[in-house]
Amino acid sequence: MNLNKVIIIGRMATDPEIRSTQTGQQVASVRVATNRVWTNNTGQKQEQVEFHNVVAWGRLADIMSQYLKKGSLVMLEGRLQTRSWTGQDNVKRYSTEIVVENLQMGPRSSGETSPYNSGNNTTSAKTTKPASPLQSNKTEEDNEIPVINQDEPIISDDEIEEKEINIEDIPF
Repeated sequence: MNLNKVIIIGRMATDPEIRSTQTGQQVASVRVATNRVWTNNTGQKQEQVEFHNVVAWGRLADIMSQYLKKGSLVMLEGRLQTRSWTGQDNVKRYSTEIVVENLQMGPRSSGETSPYNSGNNTTSAKTTKPASPLQSNKTEEDNEIPVINQDEPIISDDEIEEKEINIEDIPF
């Protein structure tokens, strides 16, 4: 049995850089910083920062670009993947990155402007006041932050290609 699983909790070191593939699928690239703190033999506190290259595809890329920014706390779950390419100098280069399969956003700091309604509004009005000039008037349903569950498919049902299962392909 093999397992390729990564879970990190850290802060966004950069804003997500989002782009689209030729087929229109969204992809987000970002760097996430994690800290390791320990006490050495002399009793001094030591700290080491590790930076991770992270890639998210599809709906997760959209969510990252919409709700996360540099400094945001995030928990990412995914797998390690190493890519290789030949540079202009004919030298083969490698990059190992975390491909996100699940994410959870950390709490917002008190100074941050919230792009969604706090949920304390008990009136039946559906239009909310924009929190910033960059945000348009949206309904409460539009402004809700989506919860991403591990079992929830990232691609829509109409993108899933259905194939017939051959009983001989089942290993048990």
